[in-house]
Amino acid sequence: MRLQFLGATGTVTGSKYLLENGDGKTLIDCGLFQGLKELRLRNWAPLPVAPRAIDALVLTHAHIDHSGYVPLLVRNGFKGPIYCSEATFDLCSILLPDSGYLHEVDAERANRYAYSKHKPALPLYTQQDARESLDRFTVVDFDVPHDLPGGLTFTLRPSGHILGSSFVTISDGTKSIVFSGDLGRPHDPVMKPPVSIREADYLVIESTYGDRLHEDEDPFQRLGGIIRNTAARGGTVVIPAFAVGRTQSILYYLYELRKARAIQDVPVYLDSPMAINVTELLQRHRTDHRLAKKLCAEVCHAATYSRTVDESKALDHANGLPSVIISASGMATGGRVLHHLKRFIGDPKNAIVFTGYQAAGTRGARLVHGDNEIKIHGKMWPVRAAVEVLHNLSAHADYAEILDWLGNFEAPPKHTFVTHGEPEAASSLAMKIQDRLSWQVSVPEYLDVEDL
Repeated sequence: MRLQFLGATGTVTGSKYLLENGDGKTLIDCGLFQGLKELRLRNWAPLPVAPRAIDALVLTHAHIDHSGYVPLLVRNGFKGPIYCSEATFDLCSILLPDSGYLHEVDAERANRYAYSKHKPALPLYTQQDARESLDRFTVVDFDVPHDLPGGLTFTLRPSGHILGSSFVTISDGTKSIVFSGDLGRPHDPVMKPPVSIREADYLVIESTYGDRLHEDEDPFQRLGGIIRNTAARGGTVVIPAFAVGRTQSILYYLYELRKARAIQDVPVYLDSPMAINVTELLQRHRTDHRLAKKLCAEVCHAATYSRTVDESKALDHANGLPSVIISASGMATGGRVLHHLKRFIGDPKNAIVFTGYQAAGTRGARLVHGDNEIKIHGKMWPVRAAVEVLHNLSAHADYAEILDWLGNFEAPPKHTFVTHGEPEAASSLAMKIQDRLSWQVSVPEYLDVEDL
């Protein structure tokens, strides 16, 4: 087997791994690069391997940094099957058309306000491209081996990160390689813990939090305090939340806060059609998470849904009473949340609450690092609202949780590749694995090739 790293090297985005065996070429994950411009430009450059030369694609999960390049791959000539779990397909059916829509909106706005150097600005891909790519998906069950070209087989196992997220084990009959995708946490209140993997000859492990431990804070107490303090000022709490995973965790905590009467009876709005649709999937995929049927239904109704554009606009022109607005995207890179930021970020009585990792170069990262103005839709906006971060809501395992999960292996892999992290995080995790487990480990670079 021959492995090439086409993404998620030196960054937490753009996950793509090309595995070759004989004449077979399989792509594992197919994500968009996000954040820094130099990374985003890779989305527009030709893929290092011709899409029509790829025989099959296996997705670990539906997050855009793992699946968001699929419509472009298909549009550019990929004709093979796309394998994933049932919940991953359901999520991709929501996320990919929404991603295409956002690309179209961004291009249209850039043309209208002439803030792009491209004349005209074009979308990376369209909603129609995304919908057409869904025809290539094939749903497979967990724990059941399936054939791949080149004499390989693959098996999906639950990774506990989001609905449908999977570890991918690929074998040629004599050796195996495991791709972690994104590794979930053992004590998440909503998601079940990741299953244990006992053996693999090679391992590709993510390192989003490879240099950090999640803070020992109670999200229930922290979020409750932010809402109480902001409401006392007469302000609005805006939560840019990832539509998949993080939004549902926020709703869970808001439900528990209301149930305990730990926050004022302020209205809560979920203003993201995509997040609304994803939230409703919780009730369809109950075996993927911990919530019992009744609790799941109550959590899903912890907010008032704002589905239409007019309903979204109305939130920015309400009567000034305190409220909580949850809106995608989680790193403030696009979507409706940008309009809410423009409306609320300039007033010190309001609060902007980020709920997880902010990739370098995103608006979220700049706000968390204390920028006093932020560019939105081609214009600079002053930052006067309180900017808060809930550190313990991440759906990614921290380095201690990663090391604990690695401790389930009965024997060390022949080699472990650390990917999907900023350079400091990846190198830090690699050193920890080497020092504490005495495993052979390396941090690959973009387009590196390894013969297994």
